[in-house]
Amino acid sequence: MRAKQLVFFAILTLSASGCYLSHLAVGQARLMRARQPIEAVLADPTTAPELRERLATVPRVRAFATDLGLDVGERYTSYVDWPGDRIVTTIVATRPGEVQPAGWCFPIVGRVPYKGFFSRARARAEAKRQRAKGFDVCEVAVPAYSTLGWFDDPITGPMLRGGEGPTVETILHELVHATVFIRSDADFNEGVASFIGEEASVRFYTESGRPEAARRERARIEDDRRLRSELLRLRKGVERLYRSRSPGEARERERATLEDRARKAMGALALSTRDAGETARWMRLNDACLALAGTYGADVESYARALTALGGDLRAFVVRVRQSATAPDPRAALLSP
Repeated sequence: MRAKQLVFFAILTLSASGCYLSHLAVGQARLMRARQPIEAVLADPTTAPELRERLATVPRVRAFATDLGLDVGERYTSYVDWPGDRIVTTIVATRPGEVQPAGWCFPIVGRVPYKGFFSRARARAEAKRQRAKGFDVCEVAVPAYSTLGWFDDPITGPMLRGGEGPTVETILHELVHATVFIRSDADFNEGVASFIGEEASVRFYTESGRPEAARRERARIEDDRRLRSELLRLRKGVERLYRSRSPGEARERERATLEDRARKAMGALALSTRDAGETARWMRLNDACLALAGTYGADVESYARALTALGGDLRAFVVRVRQSATAPDPRAALLSP
């Protein structure tokens, strides 16, 4: 084990928040022990054809990410056959009358809006504790996460089960985190990674000579953005409501009306890769889930305008992101003319 990994585990296990962070250390160690080199999986004659096909794409994504200017190293050169739809379950909590995450503070990363658990039982227990405090809670299945360069992150079974396009996007998203990370600034970190991951996944297929796959990926991402736009519109509406009205039944009725309108607006969207009505029915629109939507998507439209100002040159945009990371206000620096 490399020295910086030993330091990482020492920080986790000796921290004042030791019980939770020890849980993370144990889960991370379990994940790392389960890794197999992708080359070995591809060479194994018993590997299922679908798994072989999806893993064969990963080295090409890594090469593309390197050319894009992301820090790749040895990340995503291994595979973990992890069961289910998630590696961790993430909890986001908001205080009553707020659509900003309450957040937690940890060593290394600083303040973050979410708390992840390898154990779903632990996640449910944390959600119960937060609700007992009167907080709203959003629970999210997470198929992959970045260790910010501390470890060589693997491809996971849950990543691949999401489909090829989402897998490509996730790899690129997480490699942005390994390239640029601002302590205690999750909105910048997640917003930039979301935008680059989306745009880069389309360009990966275009530059791989797969125009039809690029069109499908663009359609999927545009559908995601249309839905996200409605989520953010609802978030702003709820935020205005909470600022203007005192807590009580009348405010709750108004919030329910806003949510109903948002579901109808989402259901009326002209989506090309999914059923808008079904999506609108199952979408979670509570305060904590709206807070999480803001963390990942509030600045995507601004980043799209910044990319347009660079002539659509995503490599130049990555350079700007890296440069902005050293500024006192990275977001302002990135979006400045």
